[in-house]
Amino acid sequence: MTFQPVLPPLLLAAVAAIILVARIATLRRLPSAARTRGTLWRWTGLTAAALLLVASAARPVLDPSTSSTRVADSQAPNVFLVVDRSPDMSVGDGPDGSSRMTAARADVAELLDRYPDARVAVISFASRAALDWPLSADTWSLRPVASVLAPYPVSPDAVTTTNAGAAGNMLRYQLIGAVQQYPRAKNLVFYLGAGAAEAALPPRDFNLPEGAVDGGAVLGYGTAAGGPIPGTDVTGSPVDEATLRGVAEQIGIPYALRSGADELASVLPADPTGGDPATAGSGTASRTELYWAPAALAAVLVLLELYYVLREFRRTRLTNAGVTG
Repeated sequence: MTFQPVLPPLLLAAVAAIILVARIATLRRLPSAARTRGTLWRWTGLTAAALLLVASAARPVLDPSTSSTRVADSQAPNVFLVVDRSPDMSVGDGPDGSSRMTAARADVAELLDRYPDARVAVISFASRAALDWPLSADTWSLRPVASVLAPYPVSPDAVTTTNAGAAGNMLRYQLIGAVQQYPRAKNLVFYLGAGAAEAALPPRDFNLPEGAVDGGAVLGYGTAAGGPIPGTDVTGSPVDEATLRGVAEQIGIPYALRSGADELASVLPADPTGGDPATAGSGTASRTELYWAPAALAAVLVLLELYYVLREFRRTRLTNAGVTG
């Protein structure tokens, strides 16, 4: 069994220590008369639930039994999906009037099919970046999340504050972590966006670690004529290919405009992992994610505590009613 924590291990250890100290302090404040067997059991249950959630955040993973599969798995690619969720992606200038985000979601699904054994991370951005999905091989759980990606709600300044380079720092730190954790794996970056033609400021730069990106592509969505952005006064938002080409140059990957009619594979470059991307890493035995087990047990303990709280509340109300009567 190995661990793939969603936060640095030292931070998780610190959180666990803080929980223990806080819970012990709570117990010590109870009067001796109140420290009944039932109270101690409830204290233990809540403390265990909190620690189990920390254990779940450590993401225990059951590795394949043979050493050869573990070596192959370490070479599976890391795929970073950088998805534009700005209002520009809601423009419906697709061949059938579909939105740019609809086409981007379809391409994300195809990329997940193209790299079935990869570890995948999803970074979304508009004016700022957010890590929607940390780097993980659990693409089975990622698919329903990716299928509902949508532009962020429109705010008064959402169009002008969108920045095509907003994900630069987030991507940089994710790549640094991936290189340290999986030094033998290829890092592929796929940027899906419209370029933010109405942005008030120039796009931020992608200052990525040298040699950290081994492949991928910048995929542009939209047409030169563009279309109205729903919920705004913009009547014609075109795709900003100049900005997207600049992003591609900074990341070090090719640019391709998605017309919607072509298959994604026809515009992607040759796979840098070697061989057929659909079978790259397929010699690895799948690993079993175990984070759900401590999380489920923590949920049971919390539900038990909730039951006792509600029971005590009901008894208190009945007692008060009797006194009043």
